[in-house]
Amino acid sequence: MNSRIVSLGEGGISLAGGSSFMSSVADRVIVKKEWLCDVVGRDLYRVNNKHDDEYNPFPPSKIVQWAEELVGQEFCYSLTSKNCEHFVNELRYGVSRSDQVRDALTAATISGVGLIALSAGVMFSRNKKQHQ
Repeated sequence: MNSRIVSLGEGGISLAGGSSFMSSVADRVIVKKEWLCDVVGRDLYRVNNKHDDEYNPFPPSKIVQWAEELVGQEFCYSLTSKNCEHFVNELRYGVSRSDQVRDALTAATISGVGLIALSAGVMFSRNKKQHQ
């Protein structure tokens, strides 16, 4: 079975296909309607409606209608605030969110705190050795 999907794209490349390089440099994207097999190729994929227990999804017919109305329109794109995950969550739930961005920021914060703690430990150790 081959389905059509609506996704964000840059030029001739769909960002839904995992083109992370293009998604990191694009600042304008076009909403495209493409064949699923053309976007995913031979990669595995799955439907991920992971927020259905947290938000009430709109009816599928409305989601499809809204998505198709956006085809051909150009939008600003930001990896951190207006990416593909924001786009689909906005269509499905009316909530613009990206767990990928949240998780990356959390990891960066934890790494930063760890680096600060490590630096403080090194400085304390040096200071202690100098006083001996």
